[in-house]
Amino acid sequence: MDDNLHRGLKSRHIQLIAIGGAIGVGLFLGSSTAIKTAGPALVISYLIGGLAMYVVLRAMGELAVEHPVSGSFSAYAHKYVNPLSGYMTGWSYWFMWIVTCMAEITAAGVYMVWWFPDTPKWAWALAALVIMMIVNLISVKSFGEFEFWFAMIKVITIIAMIIIGILMIVFGFWNNGEPIGISNLWSHGGFFAKGLDGPVLALGMVAFAYLGIELIGVTAGEAQNPEKAIPSAIDKTLWRVLIFYVGALLVIMSIFPWNEIGTNGSPFVLTFEKMGIKTAAGIINFVVLTAALSSCNSGLYSTGRMLHGLATQNRAPKMFAKLSRSKVPVNGILISAAILLFGVVLNYFVPEKAFLYVTSIGTGAAIWVWSISLIAQLKYRKTLSSEQVRKLKYPMIFYPFSSYIVLAFFALVIVALWLNPDSRIAVYVCPVWFIILIISYYAQGFHKLDKQSK
Repeated sequence: MDDNLHRGLKSRHIQLIAIGGAIGVGLFLGSSTAIKTAGPALVISYLIGGLAMYVVLRAMGELAVEHPVSGSFSAYAHKYVNPLSGYMTGWSYWFMWIVTCMAEITAAGVYMVWWFPDTPKWAWALAALVIMMIVNLISVKSFGEFEFWFAMIKVITIIAMIIIGILMIVFGFWNNGEPIGISNLWSHGGFFAKGLDGPVLALGMVAFAYLGIELIGVTAGEAQNPEKAIPSAIDKTLWRVLIFYVGALLVIMSIFPWNEIGTNGSPFVLTFEKMGIKTAAGIINFVVLTAALSSCNSGLYSTGRMLHGLATQNRAPKMFAKLSRSKVPVNGILISAAILLFGVVLNYFVPEKAFLYVTSIGTGAAIWVWSISLIAQLKYRKTLSSEQVRKLKYPMIFYPFSSYIVLAFFALVIVALWLNPDSRIAVYVCPVWFIILIISYYAQGFHKLDKQSK
């Protein structure tokens, strides 16, 4: 059977996958915690984080346009850094999405019980998993369509909140005609109300919020026209991130005093309630439900493709390289779904803190994947002649300084994870995970295979 994935993702799919990957539950529900940590200066954390992610995407873009392959950054790390890095990157990314999806499908159950309080959470979590698994097994196009509409719901909600907020701030709509203004940004302890360390401590939460933005790189192997679709999606990601994150947070903290946000519910719910929409809580519950389903949908897509990529590199069982008639990595998706099913059961027996320790790997694994993508691009560029560099279709911006600056930024994020007691466990857990991967790499004799293949 032909082991090439079907290029069924259209440009509009990739555009919305890029947005959907950048906008998650973290903005709708997690923004309150981040605001408490950093105060109004949180917008600077998100701005810097957004710029850093744009540089990462440009690095991925240069590689993906020249070599649009399944396995994406794992394949690039294998080829341009070293085979061990490719192995660690592929399995770390797979595990990152497994633990993220475990949390998301459980969350989907919680959101459904909000409407149907007499029903069991596990049933809704199982239903969410089964539906998303079927969507992914049908074809890559069905995944793209679902992700397109999931992302559209999030985008419309955020744009609506920003427009409503601006009308309140500038014209006083729904506030008895009195413009709210933006004085709340500095009236409660100043813009840097939590000092300079507040925005730094929030960097771990910011990094987690951007988790999933690298999905653009994963789609390269199935984009209909990667030379046009990938650059277009990446170039539009920067200003979309600035609007959806920085813009939304500026509006929220202008309308409500930052030190009161989170005490009376989600700021998105409060904004719609201020308009007089009594069903605001229901609307936002629907939006976060679609965000959770979107994450599960993307997770199954990513895990299936990463296992397929590892199998083609002989770093996972050959069964994962098998494609269905519709050219989707059926075994990779089924195995990932089966492990997620176990995760749903596990979630009810493992204490909440212990589960938090496992999911903390998500942020650490994401930083590894982003960093290795920058390093792979640096290594790749060194293999090119000056003539080949001139012919690059989508060259990295400000090479090589941008990569070094962002790598230093990721080091700061790791420091921030350690300084924050709630996220410190990630600094301890991630090295253990990497040690396990290194031991398994040598124990299975992959290092010998790599020497023979040179």
